[in-house]
Amino acid sequence: MTQKLLDLAEAALAAAKQSGATSADALVVDGSSLDVAVRDGTIENLEQSEACEVGLRVFVGQSSAAIATSKIDAAGIARIAEQAVAMAKAAPPDPYAGLADADQIAKTWAQLDIAGDDMPDAATLRDMALGAESAALAVEGVSKSGGAGASASARTVVLAASNGFAGSYRRTGLSLSATAIAGEGTGMERDYDFSSVIHRSDLRSPEDIGREAGRRAARKINPRKVRSQSVPVIYDNRIASSLVGHFLSAIMGSAIARGTSFLRDKLGQPVFAPTIQIFDDPLRARGLASRPFDAEGIATRRLPLIEDGVLKSWILDLGSARQLGLATTGHAARGLAGPPGPSSSNVEMRPGREDLAQMMKAIGTGFYVTELIGHGPNIVTGDYSRGAAGFWVENGEIAYPVSEVTLAGKLADMFRRLTPANDLIYRTSLTAPSCLIEGMTLGGR
Repeated sequence: MTQKLLDLAEAALAAAKQSGATSADALVVDGSSLDVAVRDGTIENLEQSEACEVGLRVFVGQSSAAIATSKIDAAGIARIAEQAVAMAKAAPPDPYAGLADADQIAKTWAQLDIAGDDMPDAATLRDMALGAESAALAVEGVSKSGGAGASASARTVVLAASNGFAGSYRRTGLSLSATAIAGEGTGMERDYDFSSVIHRSDLRSPEDIGREAGRRAARKINPRKVRSQSVPVIYDNRIASSLVGHFLSAIMGSAIARGTSFLRDKLGQPVFAPTIQIFDDPLRARGLASRPFDAEGIATRRLPLIEDGVLKSWILDLGSARQLGLATTGHAARGLAGPPGPSSSNVEMRPGREDLAQMMKAIGTGFYVTELIGHGPNIVTGDYSRGAAGFWVENGEIAYPVSEVTLAGKLADMFRRLTPANDLIYRTSLTAPSCLIEGMTLGGR
Protein backbone atom coordinates (compact mmCIF):
# COMPACT_ATOMS: atom_id res chain seq x y z
CA MET A 1 0.00 0.00 0.00
CA THR A 2 2.77 2.47 0.92
CA GLN A 3 4.52 1.92 -2.41
CA LYS A 4 1.28 2.69 -4.26
CA LEU A 5 0.97 5.94 -2.34
CA LEU A 6 4.60 6.84 -3.10
CA ASP A 7 3.94 6.11 -6.78
CA LEU A 8 0.89 8.39 -6.59
CA ALA A 9 3.00 11.20 -5.12
CA GLU A 10 5.65 10.76 -7.80
CA ALA A 11 2.95 10.84 -10.49
CA ALA A 12 1.72 14.17 -9.08
CA LEU A 13 5.24 15.59 -9.20
CA ALA A 14 5.67 14.45 -12.79
CA ALA A 15 2.35 16.05 -13.75
CA ALA A 16 3.39 19.30 -12.07
CA LYS A 17 6.66 19.39 -13.99
CA GLN A 18 4.89 18.63 -17.26
CA SER A 19 2.48 21.52 -16.57
CA GLY A 20 5.33 23.99 -16.12
CA ALA A 21 6.26 23.92 -12.43
CA THR A 22 9.88 24.64 -11.62
CA SER A 23 9.61 22.59 -8.38
CA ALA A 24 6.88 20.89 -6.39
CA ASP A 25 6.02 18.65 -3.48
CA ALA A 26 3.15 16.21 -3.06
CA LEU A 27 1.46 15.10 0.15
CA VAL A 28 -0.66 11.93 0.09
CA VAL A 29 -2.85 10.98 3.06
CA ASP A 30 -4.71 7.68 3.07
CA GLY A 31 -6.83 7.35 6.18
CA SER A 32 -9.86 5.89 7.88
CA SER A 33 -11.77 6.77 11.04
CA LEU A 34 -14.61 5.35 13.10
CA ASP A 35 -16.50 7.39 15.71
CA VAL A 36 -19.23 6.22 18.05
CA ALA A 37 -21.22 8.47 20.42
CA VAL A 38 -23.69 7.17 22.99
CA ARG A 39 -26.15 8.79 25.36
CA ASP A 40 -28.55 7.20 27.85
CA GLY A 41 -27.48 3.71 26.90
CA THR A 42 -28.07 3.97 23.16
CA ILE A 43 -26.02 4.96 20.13
CA GLU A 44 -26.51 8.63 19.35
CA ASN A 45 -24.13 8.86 16.41
CA LEU A 46 -22.00 6.48 14.34
CA GLU A 47 -19.66 7.78 11.66
CA GLN A 48 -17.16 5.97 9.48
CA SER A 49 -14.98 7.51 6.80
CA GLU A 50 -12.28 6.40 4.41
CA ALA A 51 -10.42 8.64 2.00
CA CYS A 52 -7.23 8.92 0.03
CA GLU A 53 -6.32 12.49 -0.93
CA VAL A 54 -3.45 14.21 -2.68
CA GLY A 55 -2.22 17.70 -1.93
CA LEU A 56 0.07 19.26 -4.54
CA ARG A 57 2.15 22.41 -3.98
CA VAL A 58 3.89 23.85 -7.02
CA PHE A 59 6.37 26.65 -7.57
CA VAL A 60 6.81 28.76 -10.66
CA GLY A 61 9.91 30.71 -9.75
CA GLN A 62 9.20 32.21 -6.33
CA SER A 63 5.44 32.09 -6.74
CA SER A 64 3.50 29.11 -5.44
CA ALA A 65 0.05 27.59 -5.07
CA ALA A 66 -1.40 24.50 -3.44
CA ILE A 67 -4.45 22.42 -4.30
CA ALA A 68 -5.88 19.06 -3.20
CA THR A 69 -8.12 16.37 -4.64
CA SER A 70 -9.65 13.04 -3.73
CA LYS A 71 -9.87 12.08 -7.41
CA ILE A 72 -6.59 10.22 -7.65
CA ASP A 73 -6.76 8.76 -11.15
CA ALA A 74 -4.43 10.06 -13.86
CA ALA A 75 -6.97 12.59 -15.11
CA GLY A 76 -7.60 13.97 -11.63
CA ILE A 77 -3.90 14.36 -10.92
CA ALA A 78 -3.28 16.05 -14.28
CA ARG A 79 -6.13 18.46 -13.64
CA ILE A 80 -4.89 19.67 -10.23
CA ALA A 81 -1.35 20.01 -11.61
CA GLU A 82 -2.59 22.30 -14.40
CA GLN A 83 -4.75 24.29 -11.99
CA ALA A 84 -1.99 24.66 -9.41
CA VAL A 85 0.53 25.91 -11.99
CA ALA A 86 -2.01 28.40 -13.36
CA MET A 87 -2.68 29.66 -9.83
CA ALA A 88 1.05 29.95 -9.09
CA LYS A 89 1.63 32.01 -12.21
CA ALA A 90 -0.99 34.47 -10.98
CA ALA A 91 0.32 34.60 -7.40
CA PRO A 92 2.80 37.22 -6.14
CA PRO A 93 6.37 36.04 -5.55
CA ASP A 94 7.46 35.15 -2.00
CA PRO A 95 11.23 35.42 -1.47
CA TYR A 96 11.05 33.14 1.60
CA ALA A 97 9.05 30.28 0.07
CA GLY A 98 10.57 27.24 -1.57
CA LEU A 99 11.58 23.64 -1.03
CA ALA A 100 14.44 22.57 1.19
CA ASP A 101 17.88 22.31 -0.36
CA ALA A 102 19.02 18.80 -1.17
CA ASP A 103 21.51 18.83 1.73
CA GLN A 104 18.76 19.77 4.22
CA ILE A 105 16.34 16.92 3.61
CA ALA A 106 16.17 13.84 5.81
CA LYS A 107 17.94 10.75 4.52
CA THR A 108 17.07 8.43 7.43
CA TRP A 109 14.69 8.73 10.36
CA ALA A 110 13.69 7.03 13.59
CA GLN A 111 10.98 4.41 14.10
CA LEU A 112 8.65 5.95 16.67
CA ASP A 113 6.11 3.20 17.43
CA ILE A 114 3.19 5.44 16.42
CA ALA A 115 1.05 2.80 14.72
CA GLY A 116 -0.75 -0.20 16.17
CA ASP A 117 -2.60 -3.12 14.62
CA ASP A 118 -5.17 -3.83 17.35
CA MET A 119 -7.85 -1.42 16.14
CA PRO A 120 -11.36 -1.93 17.60
CA ASP A 121 -14.46 -2.31 15.45
CA ALA A 122 -17.71 -0.37 15.84
CA ALA A 123 -19.23 -2.84 18.30
CA THR A 124 -16.16 -2.67 20.53
CA LEU A 125 -16.12 1.12 20.45
CA ARG A 126 -19.81 1.15 21.33
CA ASP A 127 -19.23 -1.12 24.31
CA MET A 128 -16.33 1.02 25.49
CA ALA A 129 -18.43 4.18 25.35
CA LEU A 130 -21.38 2.50 27.07
CA GLY A 131 -19.06 1.24 29.80
CA ALA A 132 -17.70 4.72 30.42
CA GLU A 133 -21.20 6.21 30.54
CA SER A 134 -22.45 3.54 32.94
CA ALA A 135 -19.51 4.12 35.28
CA ALA A 136 -20.15 7.88 35.28
CA LEU A 137 -23.84 7.40 36.13
CA ALA A 138 -22.93 5.14 39.03
CA VAL A 139 -21.10 7.95 40.84
CA GLU A 140 -23.05 9.44 43.76
CA GLY A 141 -24.36 12.89 42.89
CA VAL A 142 -24.41 12.34 39.13
CA SER A 143 -27.94 12.96 37.83
CA LYS A 144 -27.59 12.34 34.11
CA SER A 145 -25.21 11.54 31.30
CA GLY A 146 -23.69 14.16 29.08
CA GLY A 147 -22.78 11.40 26.65
CA ALA A 148 -19.73 9.29 25.97
CA GLY A 149 -17.72 8.64 22.83
CA ALA A 150 -15.04 6.38 21.42
CA SER A 151 -13.08 6.67 18.21
CA ALA A 152 -10.35 4.92 16.26
CA SER A 153 -8.34 6.18 13.32
CA ALA A 154 -5.45 5.16 11.10
CA ARG A 155 -3.68 7.00 8.34
CA THR A 156 -0.62 6.68 6.17
CA VAL A 157 1.23 9.87 5.26
CA VAL A 158 3.51 10.12 2.22
CA LEU A 159 5.58 13.15 1.25
CA ALA A 160 7.63 13.43 -1.93
CA ALA A 161 9.32 16.45 -3.46
CA SER A 162 11.28 17.39 -6.54
CA ASN A 163 14.36 18.03 -4.37
CA GLY A 164 14.73 14.26 -3.96
CA PHE A 165 12.91 13.69 -0.68
CA ALA A 166 10.50 10.78 -0.36
CA GLY A 167 9.23 9.35 2.90
CA SER A 168 6.23 7.85 4.63
CA TYR A 169 4.89 6.87 8.03
CA ARG A 170 1.72 5.36 9.47
CA ARG A 171 -0.15 6.64 12.53
CA THR A 172 -3.04 5.23 14.54
CA GLY A 173 -5.10 6.81 17.29
CA LEU A 174 -7.69 5.77 19.85
CA SER A 175 -9.74 7.93 22.19
CA LEU A 176 -12.42 7.43 24.80
CA SER A 177 -14.32 10.12 26.70
CA ALA A 178 -17.29 10.57 29.02
CA THR A 179 -19.23 13.60 30.26
CA ALA A 180 -21.25 13.58 33.48
CA ILE A 181 -23.84 16.01 34.82
CA ALA A 182 -24.36 16.36 38.55
CA GLY A 183 -27.05 18.16 40.55
CA GLU A 184 -30.54 19.21 39.55
CA GLY A 185 -32.27 22.11 37.79
CA THR A 186 -30.31 25.35 37.62
CA GLY A 187 -27.71 23.88 39.96
CA MET A 188 -26.44 21.28 37.52
CA GLU A 189 -22.69 21.03 36.94
CA ARG A 190 -20.85 19.28 34.11
CA ASP A 191 -17.39 17.76 33.79
CA TYR A 192 -15.60 15.14 31.73
CA ASP A 193 -12.63 12.83 31.44
CA PHE A 194 -10.85 11.29 28.46
CA SER A 195 -7.95 9.18 27.26
CA SER A 196 -6.16 9.53 23.89
CA VAL A 197 -3.42 7.12 22.84
CA ILE A 198 -1.62 5.55 19.91
CA HIS A 199 -1.89 1.91 21.04
CA ARG A 200 -4.98 0.24 22.44
CA SER A 201 -2.98 -1.28 25.29
CA ASP A 202 -2.27 2.23 26.62
CA LEU A 203 -5.93 3.31 26.72
CA ARG A 204 -7.39 3.78 30.19
CA SER A 205 -10.36 1.60 31.02
CA PRO A 206 -13.93 2.79 30.39
CA GLU A 207 -14.69 2.35 34.10
CA ASP A 208 -11.78 4.58 35.12
CA ILE A 209 -12.74 7.32 32.67
CA GLY A 210 -16.42 7.23 33.60
CA ARG A 211 -15.75 7.28 37.34
CA GLU A 212 -13.38 10.21 37.02
CA ALA A 213 -15.85 12.18 34.88
CA GLY A 214 -18.57 11.55 37.48
CA ARG A 215 -16.32 12.43 40.40
CA ARG A 216 -15.21 15.67 38.79
CA ALA A 217 -18.81 16.71 38.08
CA ALA A 218 -20.15 15.77 41.51
CA ARG A 219 -17.53 17.73 43.42
CA LYS A 220 -18.56 20.94 41.60
CA ILE A 221 -22.12 20.98 43.03
CA ASN A 222 -23.17 24.14 44.91
CA PRO A 223 -20.32 26.45 43.90
CA ARG A 224 -19.82 29.74 45.70
CA LYS A 225 -18.75 33.19 44.65
CA VAL A 226 -15.64 34.86 46.01
CA ARG A 227 -14.68 38.51 46.20
CA SER A 228 -12.18 40.14 43.84
CA GLN A 229 -8.64 39.95 45.18
CA SER A 230 -5.02 39.13 44.44
CA VAL A 231 -4.28 35.49 45.31
CA PRO A 232 -1.94 32.62 44.51
CA VAL A 233 -3.46 30.41 41.83
CA ILE A 234 -2.77 26.75 41.17
CA TYR A 235 -3.57 25.46 37.69
CA ASP A 236 -4.63 21.80 37.72
CA ASN A 237 -2.37 19.62 35.58
CA ARG A 238 -5.21 18.98 33.15
CA ILE A 239 -5.37 22.66 32.19
CA ALA A 240 -1.82 23.81 32.98
CA SER A 241 -0.94 22.79 29.43
CA SER A 242 -2.86 25.90 28.31
CA LEU A 243 -0.03 27.98 29.78
CA VAL A 244 2.44 26.02 27.67
CA GLY A 245 0.17 26.60 24.67
CA HIS A 246 0.25 30.37 25.20
CA PHE A 247 4.03 30.24 25.40
CA LEU A 248 4.20 28.25 22.16
CA SER A 249 1.99 30.75 20.35
CA ALA A 250 4.44 33.47 21.37
CA ILE A 251 7.53 31.67 20.00
CA MET A 252 6.14 30.51 16.65
CA GLY A 253 8.43 31.67 13.86
CA SER A 254 5.52 33.18 11.95
CA ALA A 255 4.61 35.43 14.91
CA ILE A 256 8.25 36.39 15.50
CA ALA A 257 8.78 37.20 11.81
CA ARG A 258 5.69 39.43 11.84
CA GLY A 259 6.70 41.04 15.12
CA THR A 260 3.38 40.08 16.71
CA SER A 261 4.64 38.40 19.88
CA PHE A 262 5.39 39.87 23.29
CA LEU A 263 8.47 37.59 23.36
CA ARG A 264 9.88 38.77 20.02
CA ASP A 265 13.00 40.33 21.64
CA LYS A 266 13.57 37.68 24.32
CA LEU A 267 15.64 34.99 22.57
CA GLY A 268 18.56 34.07 24.81
CA GLN A 269 17.04 35.85 27.81
CA PRO A 270 15.32 34.60 30.99
CA VAL A 271 11.58 34.20 30.44
CA PHE A 272 10.67 31.73 33.20
CA ALA A 273 12.11 31.08 36.65
CA PRO A 274 15.56 29.40 36.61
CA THR A 275 14.05 26.03 37.56
CA ILE A 276 11.85 25.75 34.45
CA GLN A 277 12.68 23.38 31.57
CA ILE A 278 10.46 23.09 28.47
CA PHE A 279 11.25 21.10 25.34
CA ASP A 280 9.66 19.86 22.13
CA ASP A 281 10.24 16.19 21.33
CA PRO A 282 8.81 14.94 18.01
CA LEU A 283 10.77 11.69 18.50
CA ARG A 284 8.98 10.54 21.65
CA ALA A 285 7.99 6.88 21.29
CA ARG A 286 4.19 6.57 21.12
CA GLY A 287 3.85 10.35 21.31
CA LEU A 288 0.54 11.77 20.17
CA ALA A 289 2.28 14.29 17.91
CA SER A 290 5.45 12.37 17.09
CA ARG A 291 6.68 12.48 13.51
CA PRO A 292 9.92 11.22 11.92
CA PHE A 293 10.16 14.15 9.50
CA ASP A 294 8.27 17.39 9.09
CA ALA A 295 6.04 18.61 6.27
CA GLU A 296 9.07 19.89 4.32
CA GLY A 297 11.07 16.65 4.55
CA ILE A 298 13.35 17.89 7.32
CA ALA A 299 14.42 15.33 9.94
CA THR A 300 12.87 16.07 13.33
CA ARG A 301 14.85 16.33 16.58
CA ARG A 302 14.38 17.07 20.25
CA LEU A 303 14.44 20.85 20.65
CA PRO A 304 15.06 22.68 23.97
CA LEU A 305 12.76 25.69 24.19
CA ILE A 306 13.42 26.79 27.78
CA GLU A 307 16.57 25.76 29.64
CA ASP A 308 16.96 26.96 33.23
CA GLY A 309 14.34 29.60 32.49
CA VAL A 310 16.12 30.95 29.38
CA LEU A 311 14.42 31.06 25.96
CA LYS A 312 16.63 28.97 23.66
CA SER A 313 14.80 28.73 20.32
CA TRP A 314 11.89 29.76 18.17
CA ILE A 315 9.76 27.10 16.47
CA LEU A 316 10.58 27.41 12.78
CA ASP A 317 9.69 26.08 9.36
CA LEU A 318 11.74 26.94 6.29
CA GLY A 319 9.80 30.10 5.43
CA SER A 320 9.95 31.73 8.86
CA ALA A 321 13.57 30.62 9.30
CA ARG A 322 14.58 32.27 6.04
CA GLN A 323 12.75 35.45 6.99
CA LEU A 324 14.61 35.56 10.30
CA GLY A 325 17.98 34.56 8.85
CA LEU A 326 18.01 31.31 10.84
CA ALA A 327 17.92 27.57 10.17
CA THR A 328 14.67 25.63 10.30
CA THR A 329 14.09 23.61 13.46
CA GLY A 330 12.18 20.95 11.49
CA HIS A 331 8.74 22.00 12.70
CA ALA A 332 6.80 22.51 9.47
CA ALA A 333 3.21 21.27 9.31
CA ARG A 334 0.71 21.61 6.49
CA GLY A 335 -2.70 20.63 5.30
CA LEU A 336 -3.36 19.10 1.93
CA ALA A 337 -4.34 22.35 0.25
CA GLY A 338 -2.17 24.90 2.01
CA PRO A 339 1.44 25.95 2.48
CA PRO A 340 3.56 24.80 5.42
CA GLY A 341 3.76 26.75 8.66
CA PRO A 342 5.57 26.24 11.96
CA SER A 343 3.91 23.91 14.46
CA SER A 344 4.96 22.22 17.69
CA SER A 345 4.85 18.48 18.36
CA ASN A 346 5.10 16.85 21.81
CA VAL A 347 5.88 19.73 24.17
CA GLU A 348 6.61 19.10 27.83
CA MET A 349 7.28 21.25 30.87
CA ARG A 350 9.39 19.21 33.28
CA PRO A 351 7.88 18.61 36.73
CA GLY A 352 9.04 20.20 39.96
CA ARG A 353 9.58 18.66 43.37
CA GLU A 354 6.45 19.38 45.43
CA ASP A 355 3.27 17.40 45.07
CA LEU A 356 -0.08 19.15 44.74
CA ALA A 357 -1.00 18.71 48.40
CA GLN A 358 2.31 20.24 49.53
CA MET A 359 1.77 23.13 47.16
CA MET A 360 -1.69 23.82 48.59
CA LYS A 361 -0.35 23.73 52.14
CA ALA A 362 2.40 26.14 51.15
CA ILE A 363 -0.03 28.78 49.84
CA GLY A 364 -2.51 28.40 52.71
CA THR A 365 -5.26 30.38 50.98
CA GLY A 366 -5.76 30.62 47.24
CA PHE A 367 -7.59 29.41 44.15
CA TYR A 368 -7.20 25.97 42.58
CA VAL A 369 -8.44 26.35 39.01
CA THR A 370 -9.72 23.26 37.19
CA GLU A 371 -11.63 24.83 34.28
CA LEU A 372 -10.89 27.73 31.94
CA ILE A 373 -13.36 29.57 29.73
CA GLY A 374 -12.69 31.87 26.79
CA HIS A 375 -10.12 32.18 24.04
CA GLY A 376 -7.08 33.19 26.03
CA PRO A 377 -4.54 35.98 26.03
CA ASN A 378 -3.41 38.63 23.60
CA ILE A 379 -0.12 37.24 22.31
CA VAL A 380 0.95 40.62 20.92
CA THR A 381 0.82 42.34 24.33
CA GLY A 382 0.86 39.35 26.66
CA ASP A 383 -2.33 40.47 28.42
CA TYR A 384 -4.08 37.49 30.01
CA SER A 385 -7.76 37.25 30.96
CA ARG A 386 -9.86 34.09 31.17
CA GLY A 387 -13.03 32.95 32.86
CA ALA A 388 -12.41 30.19 35.37
CA ALA A 389 -13.92 27.75 37.86
CA GLY A 390 -12.37 25.52 40.46
CA PHE A 391 -11.99 25.31 44.22
CA TRP A 392 -11.14 27.67 47.05
CA VAL A 393 -8.22 26.62 49.19
CA GLU A 394 -8.22 27.47 52.90
CA ASN A 395 -5.69 26.35 55.49
CA GLY A 396 -3.91 24.43 52.77
CA GLU A 397 -6.88 22.27 51.80
CA ILE A 398 -9.76 22.39 49.32
CA ALA A 399 -12.70 24.10 51.05
CA TYR A 400 -15.50 24.48 48.47
CA PRO A 401 -16.15 24.81 44.72
CA VAL A 402 -15.98 28.24 43.07
CA SER A 403 -17.48 29.41 39.76
CA GLU A 404 -17.91 32.55 37.66
CA VAL A 405 -14.57 34.21 38.31
CA THR A 406 -12.00 35.78 36.02
CA LEU A 407 -8.23 35.39 36.14
CA ALA A 408 -6.13 38.24 34.83
CA GLY A 409 -2.47 39.09 34.57
CA LYS A 410 0.47 39.56 32.22
CA LEU A 411 1.92 36.41 30.70
CA ALA A 412 5.46 37.73 31.10
CA ASP A 413 4.90 38.14 34.86
CA MET A 414 3.01 34.84 35.12
CA PHE A 415 5.82 32.91 33.47
CA ARG A 416 8.45 34.38 35.80
CA ARG A 417 6.39 33.52 38.90
CA LEU A 418 5.42 30.00 37.79
CA THR A 419 6.35 26.97 39.93
CA PRO A 420 5.58 23.43 38.66
CA ALA A 421 4.42 20.56 40.86
CA ASN A 422 5.54 16.95 40.38
CA ASP A 423 2.27 15.52 38.98
CA LEU A 424 3.05 15.33 35.27
CA ILE A 425 0.61 13.13 33.31
CA TYR A 426 0.70 12.59 29.54
CA ARG A 427 -2.80 13.36 28.25
CA THR A 428 -2.26 15.38 25.10
CA SER A 429 0.66 16.54 22.97
CA LEU A 430 1.07 19.56 25.31
CA THR A 431 1.99 18.38 28.79
CA ALA A 432 2.59 20.23 32.05
CA PRO A 433 2.26 19.45 35.74
CA SER A 434 0.04 21.49 38.03
CA CYS A 435 1.50 25.00 38.26
CA LEU A 436 1.44 27.63 40.99
CA ILE A 437 1.45 31.29 40.00
CA GLU A 438 1.74 33.79 42.82
CA GLY A 439 -0.19 37.05 42.92
CA MET A 440 -2.75 36.76 40.13
CA THR A 441 -5.77 39.02 39.94
CA LEU A 442 -9.02 37.18 40.56
CA GLY A 443 -12.21 38.98 39.55
CA GLY A 444 -15.25 37.82 41.51
CA ARG A 445 -18.32 39.40 43.06
